[in-house]
Amino acid sequence: MAFVKDMLRMWAHSWKRFISIAMITLLGVAVLTGIYAGCRDAFRSTDRFFDAQGLHDVQVLSTAGLSNGDIAALRKVNGVAKVQAERSQEVTFDLDGRKSATMQEIGTNGIDQPYLQEGRMPKKAGEIAVTRKFIRDSGKRIGSRLTVTPESASSDTFDTNDTNGADGTNETNGTDEAPSFPTKLTIVGVVLDPQNLSNPDGYSAMTSFRSTATTDYTFFAPSDGVTGTLYTSATLLVKGAAAESTFDESYENTVKQVTDRIDGTVKTDRQKARRQELLDAGNKKIADARAEADKKFADAQSQIDANRQQFNQQVDQIVSMQAGAAAAGAATNGANAGAAAAAGATTPQLDETTRETMRETIIAASPELTQAKQQLDQAQSQLNEQKASTEHTLKTKENELKTSIPQVRWYVQDRQSLGGFSALKSDLDSIQSLGNAFPIVFLLVAVMMSLTAMARMVEEDRSLIGTYVGLGYGRLAVASRYLLFALLACLIGGGLGLIAGFLGIPAFLLVVLQGMYVMPGLRLEYDWLYGSLGIALFVVGVLAATIYACVQEMRQTPASLLRPKAPRAGSRILLERIRPVWNRIGFLGKVTARNIFRFKSRLIMTVGGVAGCTALIVCGLAINDTVADLGIKQYRDIYQYDLMVVSDDSDASAMRTKVASDGRVTSSLDVRIESGDLTVAGSGDGDSGKAGSSGSESIQLVAVPEKHLSDLGEMVTLQPVSSGILGTSGVGKTGSLKLDDDGVIVAQSAASALGVKAGSKVRLTNGDGVQATAKVSAVNRNLIGSDVYVSETYYAKLFDSKDAKNTKNSKSFEDSEALTWNAMLAKLSGSDTSQTDYAESLEEDSSVMKAVSCAHMADSFKFDLMGAVVALIVALAGGLALVVLFTLANTNVSERVREMATLKVLGFFDREVHHYVNREMMILTVMGVILGLPLGRLVGGMLTMALNMPSLYFEVEVKPLSYVIAAVATMAFALLVQLFVNPVLDRIDPISSLKSVE
Repeated sequence: MAFVKDMLRMWAHSWKRFISIAMITLLGVAVLTGIYAGCRDAFRSTDRFFDAQGLHDVQVLSTAGLSNGDIAALRKVNGVAKVQAERSQEVTFDLDGRKSATMQEIGTNGIDQPYLQEGRMPKKAGEIAVTRKFIRDSGKRIGSRLTVTPESASSDTFDTNDTNGADGTNETNGTDEAPSFPTKLTIVGVVLDPQNLSNPDGYSAMTSFRSTATTDYTFFAPSDGVTGTLYTSATLLVKGAAAESTFDESYENTVKQVTDRIDGTVKTDRQKARRQELLDAGNKKIADARAEADKKFADAQSQIDANRQQFNQQVDQIVSMQAGAAAAGAATNGANAGAAAAAGATTPQLDETTRETMRETIIAASPELTQAKQQLDQAQSQLNEQKASTEHTLKTKENELKTSIPQVRWYVQDRQSLGGFSALKSDLDSIQSLGNAFPIVFLLVAVMMSLTAMARMVEEDRSLIGTYVGLGYGRLAVASRYLLFALLACLIGGGLGLIAGFLGIPAFLLVVLQGMYVMPGLRLEYDWLYGSLGIALFVVGVLAATIYACVQEMRQTPASLLRPKAPRAGSRILLERIRPVWNRIGFLGKVTARNIFRFKSRLIMTVGGVAGCTALIVCGLAINDTVADLGIKQYRDIYQYDLMVVSDDSDASAMRTKVASDGRVTSSLDVRIESGDLTVAGSGDGDSGKAGSSGSESIQLVAVPEKHLSDLGEMVTLQPVSSGILGTSGVGKTGSLKLDDDGVIVAQSAASALGVKAGSKVRLTNGDGVQATAKVSAVNRNLIGSDVYVSETYYAKLFDSKDAKNTKNSKSFEDSEALTWNAMLAKLSGSDTSQTDYAESLEEDSSVMKAVSCAHMADSFKFDLMGAVVALIVALAGGLALVVLFTLANTNVSERVREMATLKVLGFFDREVHHYVNREMMILTVMGVILGLPLGRLVGGMLTMALNMPSLYFEVEVKPLSYVIAAVATMAFALLVQLFVNPVLDRIDPISSLKSVE
């Protein structure tokens, strides 16, 4: 019992060490669990939401639409739980200019169900549910009415009901009808699209320049009132996928098994079958047209033949009458009356030649008969011409049918192809990567500080340990005094760290996340396993340091332990050997130098601890500086143009005319901009069309006119880059990179994420969904967005644009009909404010789809999520620095109580004692800061490389001010610690401290 009381008394006396170990453990456990828990809570809530709304696991698209046969084939695939055929239609409407939307049918099989936020779900024809983004932009509300205009079928879906021949014959190539939705709409509800969780009221760091195939909004409509038997897509749920977390590799593997089966035989068979269906339908239409034409021609011929027969009968009657009259006159003049009577009773028989001559004579003599004959001949001639023309047309169509119907292509995509899903996953993964790295530094510092504190604690009880061992207490029992002390401190600190880690930090992170994404049903959850392992990690580390300290002392005999520890032998330090310097140092300066370098362990622990804390602060500030300068570097340095204007294909000419007439442009370059995908060629088979693999990135495909390739360098800074280490990259000379017809130039942001370099093969998907394998000729410095530049000729070669094959030799790109230049890069006159205002005014024009001012983007670009995490890391690193300095300072004082007492006896005033002790700590702190600043840059580079986010490349930069802030903050913490240490020095009693320990 006395042993236990003494142990408790010893613990109470060492409360400062207890608090230090507890605080370090608290901070370490909080960092270890906090960022992880925040990301995990977001992952879990999003996964539950996706499961509840039935977000598809796989989506199948086709360039020719999907038929009932395609849907039936997908249902037979092994591993498919549900298949939902979906119909959609693109529409336009007037909302401060021309806007577009996708009318999406709400599926009846429980897949991709919108989440109701206000009002009710649409049930009748003409009712729709809209997103909050539309409500915010339009100012409309539930009950408002809207009229939309259907757009013509986009070029990426084969239209089976789109052509009529000049001869009036129907030329349709299929029997399926494209989807059609009501145009008079009423808003009855506000919903959240599960495919896009972006918060419309929050901040979006990425600006999307949409191609002509992308719409601004999505409207959800019931099946009532929707017509058409052709489906625009098919969405699938995979068996067993719902049981896995959508963000885990196990989920990806489960889905991949099904996508591989679809890519294997189903896709190939159905592509051929679908094309054959279109060919058969086309042939049937041609056959029906021929039969209908033959029937019409037969009816017309019958009518002409009947009219000609009637005409011939009339002429023959006249011929007979004239022949009879001639015969009667001859009989009267040369015979008797009986002969005349006999002659009059019988019509003379005429040979065919005479009869035909008489017919021609009679017709020629009568204008009416002549006109009637000409009309009959003309009608026959026209009918013959129509027959020949129709037959020639039908035969031509038969010959052209196979070439006019392109090969059908399927695109099998998983959730990674959804922009909202991949952005959320990448954001959380990147933040979680920081949460996995920083606790390592905290753990190392905790072990170092625990070793320092516990070693001093054991050393102070050296004689007591010898007494207990001499009295027969086992070494384990004696060591348990210190092991239980460290364990209790770790458990208390770890428990408080779990509260901060599973409640405080996640709550902070989720507030920031909810400003970027809408995550219904979000709640904080505790992970018993991870939390227990987090505490156990620090307990093991601290206990290992304590065991080491105990072993170092207890391996001696009791007799040795009962004697005071022999003073460390004096030795010369390196500085003493430099006589010119040493001789000029004062007495106290020499003492300070000897004290610093003689005690190697204290030197290492102090410098190492301070360096680690300083490095964490620099690392956090480095990430902050890197993110803060992204907008300036991209929109001021890399993008040299001031304005980007994008229009619909049909409005491209009007857009250019509008911009030119305003007189603000000093120079410009017409380009074509499309939204597409870039996939590493090795991530799937070349024909898979799979954009949802892990090696895929959304891109902005920029096609440049052949005659203006050299002008691209005036609008965009072209600098080749090569991969570096520790967040750096080798940047070539400005202007040394040229766009040519041998390959594409890929943005550094996309190349870094996919591991692409010059000479790599990648698969590009253009705005029409057409895929092609392209060669990367160079990687261009680019930080925001994923631009891929391609020449007009190479674009034509990749995507088989037949009209563009010979544009290189054309007189000018304006004369070429290969591509529609739907965008313009322009340099403007005027201030940044006027340029921003001009861009806003352009967006109000009906011919402009999007107008972006680089000046506005440079000033407004922010990355709130990363800024919040950096602020959290810097705050925790500052707290760690304060605890470390406090622990080291108190350990330093406890080791040198007799020395301080001696100084007081020698006549040192309290202030002089403060200066004597604090000077050593400040020098060690400065040494730690000097070591920690480059170490922080090193760690910051490595962590920044781990932040692999879509359309972003973090070009590491640490501003001089950040180094100053980190150094000043650490020194300020050291000064703050002095305020706590100085009273301890003042309370040292020289008499009691100098009493002999013998």
